[in-house]
Amino acid sequence: MARPPVNPLPVDWSGENPGITLKSAPDGETTCLVSFFRVVVSPHGPGHAAFVLTDPSLKGNEGAVNACFTDNEPLARYLLSDFIRYFGAWRDIPALADLAFVPATSFAHTGAQVSGWTEHVDGHDVDVTMTWKALREPFVVEYGKEQSATGRHEMLSLFVPAGEAEVIANGVRGEGVPGPRDIFGKESSTAFLAFSETWLKA
Repeated sequence: MARPPVNPLPVDWSGENPGITLKSAPDGETTCLVSFFRVVVSPHGPGHAAFVLTDPSLKGNEGAVNACFTDNEPLARYLLSDFIRYFGAWRDIPALADLAFVPATSFAHTGAQVSGWTEHVDGHDVDVTMTWKALREPFVVEYGKEQSATGRHEMLSLFVPAGEAEVIANGVRGEGVPGPRDIFGKESSTAFLAFSETWLKA
């Protein structure tokens, strides 16, 4: 059946959602998690949220940063409750149980898809950088309700896999390296840019 030129499903949120999962080895345990949101349309308006966990398993790493840095806390809490906790790498992560929401005032990126991409988050006692490097060819995913993380949405996005990634949160460097990720037979990475991302209520 041909796709309709206008999707009839209501939009839940739309924007960008790059992510980084670092591991002790490419196939090892998860050591650092990042999910960055730049939202332009949502029930809570536009805004940003950078979920950064340098100690996701609460192992007591010295100086660990586990927080969400945001300029729209209602939006950030909505993203956590309705989306983040369903993402594959984030399910049952101990650090999400009592996550701090920290105000931030500036969210900006430098670089380009062909050379490398860095997101900068700044504010009072906030200095976070997330960098994606060794970028590969982009591809588009279209998840139906059955494939999406929530099981309640359709999701469309432009993915750009990254061979390398770096996270520095208030002077604390996320440990580990990205690992391989298979997306329905497409070779990808646990570090990726995700642009033009839209979640539709199915």
